[in-house]
Amino acid sequence: MLALLSAAQFMLILDITVVNIALPDIGSDLGLQRDALTWVVTAYTLMFGGLMLVGGRAADLFGARRVLLAGLTVFTAASLAAGLAPNAAVLVGGRAFQGVGAALISPAALAIVTTTFHGADRHRALGVWAALGGTGSAVGVLLGGLLTAGPGWQWVFFINVPVGVAVLAGLSAIAPASQPAVRGRRIDLPGAVLVTAATGALIYALITAGDVGWVAAPTLAALGAAGLLYAGFAVVQRTVRAPLIDLRVLLRRRVSAGAFLMLVATGLLVAGFFLGSFHLQHVAGYSAAGTGLAFLPVAVATIVGAHAGGRAIGRIGARPLATVGLLIAAAGAGTVAVWTTAPALIVGVSVGAAGLGATFVAATTTALAHTDPAEAGVRSGLVNTFHELGAALGVATVSAIAATSLAGTGTGAPATGGFTAAFAFSAAAALTAAVLAAVLVPAGRPPAGAVRHMH
Repeated sequence: MLALLSAAQFMLILDITVVNIALPDIGSDLGLQRDALTWVVTAYTLMFGGLMLVGGRAADLFGARRVLLAGLTVFTAASLAAGLAPNAAVLVGGRAFQGVGAALISPAALAIVTTTFHGADRHRALGVWAALGGTGSAVGVLLGGLLTAGPGWQWVFFINVPVGVAVLAGLSAIAPASQPAVRGRRIDLPGAVLVTAATGALIYALITAGDVGWVAAPTLAALGAAGLLYAGFAVVQRTVRAPLIDLRVLLRRRVSAGAFLMLVATGLLVAGFFLGSFHLQHVAGYSAAGTGLAFLPVAVATIVGAHAGGRAIGRIGARPLATVGLLIAAAGAGTVAVWTTAPALIVGVSVGAAGLGATFVAATTTALAHTDPAEAGVRSGLVNTFHELGAALGVATVSAIAATSLAGTGTGAPATGGFTAAFAFSAAAALTAAVLAAVLVPAGRPPAGAVRHMH
């Protein structure tokens, strides 16, 4: 069951990066301009991140298994539609519905992991889960290049169809049937609309900031809209009889510390992929497929770090694991800031990925420890929301810092000073986060049976 759940999550993470390399071919075949191509990426991210909390709450209200299977059905059908798309409208619509399916799958799958595994098995299962983020991103870069150069960009989407059908069939047979963890079958629609719009606006602001800057009017307008919508969401949650989320959950130290770790770890990892991909292709002269192959050590390092973190957290606890993981990440980014050659970049990003793999384990274990079954879905959705926000924030921040180098790509002699500054910032951010983790993350080892069975 863990293998099938991991395959589902891996497919969702892979789809964040697999499309990027295919964008030039998609634009050429469908006659799309840059703004339309941007929406091919953004539509998925906005719906995935924006609806995550709603997907988590739906898992609590209707049962995680039911929501998981519904999400897989939507995601698989949307992938087929995207691959068959004859124009921009159908393609962007398919990507948006892929995001809807992903927002149902991810929190429901993590809720099943959280409530099914216990003790040491649970720590190892979360280690596997934590490894999926970096591995999926790295494999997405490689697979996107191979599929685009081979059978064509349509297979970037078509490949999800047989995988989705197989995972859907397997989980239909073996995923544990679960009753709704919350009595009643009402969902807070006003709250759902507000939090989805607010999170979507925030992610859009972060994506826009990476393109036009933090003080540009579109960025500021989106940030302002997100703030107002979140404020309205808070008011609604305090007044409705059946709120989408009890806001006091956000004030719990374990939840806030886990969300912080997830935000930072994802931001640093995705920033490393973003900067590394540009540097290898436009400075070192790597091809798209060569860049994907170069990132394979990063994927392996993420798996090794997450596996080691899953085994160690039961013995030493989340606080030292997160602190050490972030210090390793700082060392990796610092290595690239000092030596900007391609081999040093691959080594440094791989070292950092190993530390971040362990940090992901600390994040999920911290946030989901002592989870009541009635909150398993919404907490999982909350953690995954910070994963998406971290990815958008990481790219937006380093793209602004490395703007001079990114602007020079494709001119024949791009400057490397911006890349150096961005990696130095990543090292400083990881070091600062390590200090904060040593203070914010609760001390002690996670209890062996922190989560009750959901029967």
